[in-house]
Amino acid sequence: MSERGALRTRLDLLAREVAKFGAVGAVGLLVNIAVFNLLRHTTDLQVVRASVLATFVAILCNYVGFRYWTYRDRDKSRRTRELTLFLLFSAAGAVIENGVLYLATYGFDWNTPVQSNVFKILGIGIATLFRFWSYRTWVFKALPAARPLPDEEAARPAERFLEQRRPSETVEPDPVRN
Repeated sequence: MSERGALRTRLDLLAREVAKFGAVGAVGLLVNIAVFNLLRHTTDLQVVRASVLATFVAILCNYVGFRYWTYRDRDKSRRTRELTLFLLFSAAGAVIENGVLYLATYGFDWNTPVQSNVFKILGIGIATLFRFWSYRTWVFKALPAARPLPDEEAARPAERFLEQRRPSETVEPDPVRN
């Protein structure tokens, strides 16, 4: 395959991965926003606390989607390590996501329901970039590339040598020696 063809293949695989990540993320976004607004309007929780709870409900939902759909072809041999790293990077993403909401709410006093949702979504967007990078790099590691099968000619040098000889070059047994 040419270098250009290999690059095209890698870009196609990356685009497919981004699309799947985005689809799972969209479901997670809906869960996150729905739980956030449900908690915000039915409980007395403060805005950021409701957001943190909603974020972790969405994280659990996303793990299932990422593991069993987006990254189903990735290494599954060390699930405990995978889950630990997923939770660690998800927590870092939650800090980013809810940090934006915290800053808007308590730093700028932007606390109306619309403002809270806008800054929650903005925080999710920023955190998503971090999560995509960290999940694909550290959590759902790609399996090592399959080694290409050896070229048949390289695998059987004796057969290749015999095929290259012309009939006039064949060696007849020496009758004197027998």
